[in-house]
Amino acid sequence: MRRAAVCLVAITASLPAHAAGPIDEAYIRSLAAPGKTVLVMEYYDGQQKVTGQKGFASASGFRAISATDFRVDANLTVHLYGIEPCKGDMVNLKEDFTGSCEDYARQGLATLLQSPRVIYCRAFVSETGAQAQDATCYGYYNYPGSLDSIDMFEEQLVSLGTHRIAKKPDGTLARTDLNEAEAIGRKGYGMWADPRIAAQ
Repeated sequence: MRRAAVCLVAITASLPAHAAGPIDEAYIRSLAAPGKTVLVMEYYDGQQKVTGQKGFASASGFRAISATDFRVDANLTVHLYGIEPCKGDMVNLKEDFTGSCEDYARQGLATLLQSPRVIYCRAFVSETGAQAQDATCYGYYNYPGSLDSIDMFEEQLVSLGTHRIAKKPDGTLARTDLNEAEAIGRKGYGMWADPRIAAQ
């Protein structure tokens, strides 16, 4: 997954979140705290207005518990909305990976969770209070002198080919805002290096 970490730096985009309009990057940067990974959940109504907010901080960061979920605390798990791993097994010889799609995607999410100073997540107000909450999340990454960026988790994962856009029960895409990201991934990154995956 070292290649994925390098690609993370190279691929950046600002696509809209599913719950609200453009993000305020200055606000997200202002949430950073020395020695901590800060996580903020914001809840939006149908008019794209903030209806609530919760904040968390961890000295050890947050851990992926599946391909699309990470644990915040004992009472909250965040589920990245609208993306999924491929099905079955896959091979990516460039990254020396052979194994399950689930494991590959989980490694991709774990890589994103390693070093953000801030994780900023947006969810619909209907998610408030749920133990597992659908959200769109952004990471603020800062390495003085080399990197200062805010990247959407789902966009990064789909671009890198660790995940793809999930489909709704009716067969339509759950996240059309990620079409461009998936087009990048399909050029041969991650899962798309295995020709069997394109046929799924």
